[in-house]
Amino acid sequence: MNQHELNRALAGATQAAHAAGALMRRNLHSIKKINSQVQHDIKLELDVRCQTLIEQKLLKSFPDAAVLGEEGARGSTSSPVRWVVDPIDGTVNFTYGIPHACVSIALQRRVESSELKVARSTVRSVASVFDDDAAYETLVGVVYDPFLDESWTAILGRRASLNGKPISPSQRQKLSEAIVSVGFAKTGETLGQMLPSFNELVPRVRKIRIMGAAALAMVYVAGGRFDAYIEAGVRLWDLAAGGLILECAGGEFWRRQLPGEHAYSVVANNGRLRRKLQRVLR
Repeated sequence: MNQHELNRALAGATQAAHAAGALMRRNLHSIKKINSQVQHDIKLELDVRCQTLIEQKLLKSFPDAAVLGEEGARGSTSSPVRWVVDPIDGTVNFTYGIPHACVSIALQRRVESSELKVARSTVRSVASVFDDDAAYETLVGVVYDPFLDESWTAILGRRASLNGKPISPSQRQKLSEAIVSVGFAKTGETLGQMLPSFNELVPRVRKIRIMGAAALAMVYVAGGRFDAYIEAGVRLWDLAAGGLILECAGGEFWRRQLPGEHAYSVVANNGRLRRKLQRVLR
């Protein structure tokens, strides 16, 4: 995609995120209709409405693109580009009226096998998410917090920004000075993985924060509010936009694919703390 198309994609994704965000703001304190729930997760009727609204706006500009979202997929899996959408990241927060949730939208392009070999042989940090048998490189990312009216954006190869102003991660190198966000996914298996990590980190870092919105945790690392974010079992639609924003800000988006559909373990950090975190986490 050329720069004009990337600019158009960013504008379209930003518009779609703001439209869904407005719907979230209007309904923050309303009674929500729950479509399904398990012990640690909730699916709302409003999740579906927000994703439908986002899809309608995105497909006006890119009608041939596929969409992969938390609330389902549409379009051809062989499409060269796809939108990756989390219409409400932080649904449990939102359901309970806690104003810490966001919209996450990324545009990815399918990477051919020859390009994939080159990407895997280089040492540069790439904003690709290796998904099943195909690889996708994230080109555009938008994370919008409608409650603070904060729009975190990036285009691959350019500096990431918050409401149009360039951002950078923190420069902290000591775990003892770091604020680390920890995410707990919804399954017993991932809880079992994260609880020991939590216990290991608590005495070693400045503070642990459990905020409940993965995409916001990623961009908070990108903007220097957090120094790192860790979670096991987080989904692609939670990471795609925030991962690009973090890398384009100058941070590090380390991730490892896990068994299960679009599942990853992530250590997002300012570029100075991953090895120290991983030594503790082992």
